[in-house]
Amino acid sequence: MITSPYDKYRQSAVQTSNPSQLLLMLFDGAIRFGKAALEGIESADFNKVSTNLGKAQTIVNELIATLDSSYDVSKNLAAIYEYINYLFIESNVKKSKSQAEEAIGYLVELRQSFAQAAKMTAGLDLQHG
Repeated sequence: MITSPYDKYRQSAVQTSNPSQLLLMLFDGAIRFGKAALEGIESADFNKVSTNLGKAQTIVNELIATLDSSYDVSKNLAAIYEYINYLFIESNVKKSKSQAEEAIGYLVELRQSFAQAAKMTAGLDLQHG
């Protein structure tokens, strides 16, 4: 049961978002958890590292699961997401910042690309709506 106002807001935001917004929320979450894991590495809080990298990997797995394989670009995105997950796993095993930072960098770039595409698509929708 959701009790906090913040959790209610988050649930409402997810339920009322369009697919582009949901995709950006997934990226935001994976980036946020990746950064939290970096903080854990810096402070030698390895429980924090494992927990947050696990959450980031779960989100990346969701990105993989939701790809539409009827598009060629999906195969390329799947490979990128698999590599990001590999980097998160390596970072967790080695408690290495560099691999987590590389993974976060890819997620930030992908998020920016999808945000730009969403803006362009929204503009097209407005013109044809």
